[in-house]
Amino acid sequence: MSVDGIIGKKVGMTQVYAEDGRAIPVTVLQAGPCVVVQRKSTARPDGGRKDGYSAVQLGLVEDRKVKGVNKPLAGHFKKAGLPPCRVLREFRVEEGSEIKVGDKISAGIFAPGDMVSIIGTSKGKGFQGVVKRHHFRGGAATHGSMFHRAPGSIGASAFPSRVLKGMRAGGHMGSDRVTARNLEIVKVDSENNTLVVKGSVPGAAGGYLVIRKKR
Repeated sequence: MSVDGIIGKKVGMTQVYAEDGRAIPVTVLQAGPCVVVQRKSTARPDGGRKDGYSAVQLGLVEDRKVKGVNKPLAGHFKKAGLPPCRVLREFRVEEGSEIKVGDKISAGIFAPGDMVSIIGTSKGKGFQGVVKRHHFRGGAATHGSMFHRAPGSIGASAFPSRVLKGMRAGGHMGSDRVTARNLEIVKVDSENNTLVVKGSVPGAAGGYLVIRKKR
């Protein structure tokens, strides 16, 4: 069994047309190429420490040179005999899989019609109030109202005399790990390592993504 996922980047959104003329919103993704940096297994063939599970660590191969690599990471890549990668992610594989360190993984592991889950970091919105962050309705805008976008009561004075945990309030919004599930792959370009998926995916253009096949 091959790896069920790959590291990629969001290129941007566009649209394609179906045979019946419908416009389908799609997102173009740069999927790989990736290289296997480390192989983990329940039993190490060299008799070393057991990892306890079967997986591979992939590194995204990029055009720009990676700078400022610390000593532990430099040693990690030196052991694998590979140049440093900026982004590393781990993917489970079946025990006994023939995948080894140095193997390359490309967009060819996907096919049109496959359903995937895409994990990314959502766009940061900074500090936002309760109307935008939690979809509060707000108060009246006219007739002398002085209550517009305030949160309202956040707790009684006598009891509990404090703000309860979990109270919805203004604060930092966005920059969260988000998973978009059940997205259909519309087109695969193995030569250029690009995928076209139906719908939108988390994050801004240029953001890193993890693309996993639906199990």
